[in-house]
Parts: sequence; C-alpha cells; structure tokens
Amino acid sequence: MGVSEISNRSERADRRPGRMSRRGVLAVLGTVPAAVLTGCSGSADASEGTDAKAGASTKAEVKTPTVTVTPADGTKKAGFTSPVEVTVSDGTLASVEVSGNDGSTLAGSFNDARTKWTSTKNPYSGTKYTVTATPKGAAAQSASFVTKQPSDTFVGYFTPEANSTSGVGMPVSINFTEAVKDRAAVEKAITVTPEPAVEVVGHWFSDTRLDFRPEEYWAAGTKITLSLRLKDVEGTTGVYGTQSKDVTFHIGRRQISTVDLAKKTMTVERDGSTLASYPVSGGDADHTTWSGIMVISERFKQTRMESSTVGLGDEYDISDVPHAQRLTTSGTFIHGNYWASTSVFGSTNTSHGCVGLHDAKGANDSSVPGYKFYAASMLGDVVVVKNSGEKTVEASNGLNGWNLSWADWKAGSAL
Repeated sequence: MGVSEISNRSERADRRPGRMSRRGVLAVLGTVPAAVLTGCSGSADASEGTDAKAGASTKAEVKTPTVTVTPADGTKKAGFTSPVEVTVSDGTLASVEVSGNDGSTLAGSFNDARTKWTSTKNPYSGTKYTVTATPKGAAAQSASFVTKQPSDTFVGYFTPEANSTSGVGMPVSINFTEAVKDRAAVEKAITVTPEPAVEVVGHWFSDTRLDFRPEEYWAAGTKITLSLRLKDVEGTTGVYGTQSKDVTFHIGRRQISTVDLAKKTMTVERDGSTLASYPVSGGDADHTTWSGIMVISERFKQTRMESSTVGLGDEYDISDVPHAQRLTTSGTFIHGNYWASTSVFGSTNTSHGCVGLHDAKGANDSSVPGYKFYAASMLGDVVVVKNSGEKTVEASNGLNGWNLSWADWKAGSAL
C-alpha cells in the first residue's frame, strides 16, 4: 500500500507546473557536456560543414596572377613609337623577356613594386615580338604582337664607301633622301667612332646633309666606325629612318698638297716629308681658282669637261681630260692638261678655274706630272690653294668643311 502511495505522490508531483522529476533533471544535466563539446569542437556533422566553409573561404582568397601586355596579345599592326609594357595584377613579376623574330631583344626595367615592366627602347617596326612574363610563384605567361611598317621612310647615303681607305681630309658625309626637321633626333642616332679616339662632331650644312669631322685632320692609320641607328627615327612628321648598321673604313697615309698660284707650283708632302714639286697653271684673272682647303672627292682617269655645265656657255668642251680629281661640287678639278703648251705650267695662270698639270693625251704616259700626281693620290687627300686672288671656298662646296673653325663647326651641330 505504501508503494502505491509513493507512486501516486510522484505522479502528482510530476504533474505540478514547474517541477521536474529526478530522472528529468539528470536527463537535462546529462546533455550539458554534449552542448559544451559542440560549442568547443563541434559534432562530426558540424565539423565537416565548418571545414567546407573555411576551405571555400581560403580558395576565394588565393588568386592567380594575371599578366597584361601592351601592345595586346595578337595585335597585327601595333605601334612602334611607344615602349612595350607588361603589368601584373594579384602578384609580382619575377622576369620578363621580349624577343623579336629578327633576333633582337628588348631590355627593360621594373617599377619598385615589380608589378610593371617597361622596355628601355621602343620595338622596331615590321617585327614580330614574343613576350614571356613569369609572375613570382606562378607559371610563365606568353603573348605576341606584330608592329606595323611605316608608310614613309628615309635613308642616309654616306661617304666614304664601306671598307675603303681614304686620305686624312675625308669627312664622314651623309646625304638624306628626305628633308630632316628633327635634326637632333637624327644626329643622336648617328655616331662616328675613331681609333685612336678623338672628339668627332657633326655639322648640318642643310636639312639633307650632315658631315662629321674631328678638329684636325684624321691621324694616318685611323680606323673609323660609322654607326647608323636610324631605324624608326622620325626625321620629319610621319617619315621614319630604315637603317641600323655599322660601317667601317680606314684612313691611309697623310698627304697634303699645297698649290701656290703666285708661284704656280704645287708641293706634295707625305707623312711630313716632301714627296714631289710640280709646275702648275691655275685660273686666269677672269676665272680665278677658289682658295682654301679642298678635299679630293672624285677621281677619273679620263673625263669629259664641258663649259656649259659650270655656267660658262660654250667656251670649251674637252672629251678626254686626263687624270681629273674633283675638288668642289661647283666644278673645280685638279687635272692633267695636254692641250696647253708645256711652257705655260709654272709661269702663267690660264685656266677657267681648275688647277692644271702637264699631261699627255690618252692618260697613259707615266713620265708626266699629271700622271704622277694622280697615281700618288687617293680620295680624301687634301689640296690647299693659296694666292689665287679668289675668296675661300664655301665649306659646303664639296667635302671642304675644314675651312670652318672648330668653334663654327661645332655650332652647326644639333646636339
């Protein structure tokens, strides 16, 4: 009976609001450790879910570096007047290589953050380039583009010829096929390097002619290298150079010939010693010979000389002038003369402005002065004329820039 009573009280007690049985209390208390573990480390299912979210978050934060090349990959007619640029987002650049299908490469530099690389020089026109950029810790990425060809171009024709040997007075003279407006850009793209070394400066005689020379005549035996880096240099608006080459030539022995038209003689000195002395005849009172320093610029064993070509009408036309060597563009030569009496040479100036030496018709008599002087001469040799009664020849009239002082010569440079 007592048992039933306890049982009934328990049931009544369980049914009272807000009261729990001992079993219920234990049951609740039993769940506390589980709740605490869940909060600290989670159940198996909860752990998997949390790791999955964490993994997704990590993957979202790690981005692959993206490289951008300018000009853009695949461009067929890219510009060539701006440098190549390579940039990277979400990373830094470990290396950049730019190579052309002509075998050239473009050097460049990075910014401080190594997120941008810029080529030191512009790409060449008409060239296919491949860019290989490697971000730090990532695979290399490549791009390629082709630069367009310029529509208008110019070149420079140079004197002396490649691999030739000239006299000590030979300047490096360049004549351009188009007028040059940006003289500084063009002159900067041309260098003349002598061995042994000496200062060489350019001088513009016009917008199509640029000459280079040292202060004094070249030293005998000098090796000269002309470097033309005119390719893609804009000489005038929209007109670009095409040449990128090196040319070498040499200076031979030192020969200076002095013509004194008061004495009607010419003295030839070679390497400091007198080689020969010849009687000559210069221009008469009505056709005086230019005075000053002149350089032999052309040589002909025989040539035709016609007065109409130098503005003298029909005064003469000689088809076979022997041993003619040009001294000016305007028509001054030092040449052989077979049609005048031998007595003229050394006594009278009778020519139309040239310097004449006794010679033989046919240019084959090795015993006469005209033949001997021609055989002893070369392009670039210096001929100095004095006491002619004429003013000094213009520096631009032939290869005769030596008539300018060094200060005046340097004043003609664009640099």
